[in-house]
Amino acid sequence: MTISERTVGAITLLDLNGQLTLGSSAEGLRDKVRSLLQQGQQQFIVNLAAVPYMDSCGLGELVQAYATVTRQGGALKLLHLTSRLRDLLVITKLATVFDCYDSEDAALASFAVLA
Repeated sequence: MTISERTVGAITLLDLNGQLTLGSSAEGLRDKVRSLLQQGQQQFIVNLAAVPYMDSCGLGELVQAYATVTRQGGALKLLHLTSRLRDLLVITKLATVFDCYDSEDAALASFAVLA
């Protein structure tokens, strides 16, 4: 899995590409989020449009990233979930935890409400 980073204002967008599974791909997300938090970033959008598959470890890493960011006073939101990933969040009841958006503009605008 690869992670590309973009910044729009104070919001960091992380574009994930590939499977989010046990091993280095999931750990890569954890390391990226922690590194960005240390740099002072606190608002994140994780774009999952190019993530065709996520196992329980990958889901756990998303939850861990969410918890780490919110403990630091930030926010982490999800963008472009595939139908399979959306179903996974519904089944695990995590759809009530994560803010999920279908458009980047809507996700970015949601941070303006927090300000």
